[in-house]
Amino acid sequence: MQKINWHNFLKSTVGINFNFRLMAKYSKKASDTVGSALHREKEGTLKSGRSGKTVTSREQAIAIGLSEARAKGEKVPVKKSGAKKSSAKKSGIEKATAKKKVAKKAVKKSATKKSGARKKVAVKKSAKRSTAKNSSMM
Repeated sequence: MQKINWHNFLKSTVGINFNFRLMAKYSKKASDTVGSALHREKEGTLKSGRSGKTVTSREQAIAIGLSEARAKGEKVPVKKSGAKKSSAKKSGIEKATAKKKVAKKAVKKSATKKSGARKKVAVKKSAKRSTAKNSSMM
């Protein structure tokens, strides 16, 4: 039995070309910008945006370098939003405060529902009174 070279088989039958290179996610200029940010962090001259404090974290230096590259218009992937956090990563304190917030919202909702129900009853009663007055006058 002869071995099949799957590369050549797929190339000839389906027309798949395996000799291509994937496009780079980051441009060379972007990597230079990130590298310069890392260099400034090592020197101690890299400052964070709002507070102006000196950056000590390597990860923060990379993030600053990427944002600088985006500002220059270099090829960098779109920044992912940080809104999604899994519950497994949250600390115990954060979970407790989240539970308190949910409980407060539930109390507020029930209070508004009750007051809304009272308002509806009052409106109905006033409507009945007005119809009763109108019918007695006629």
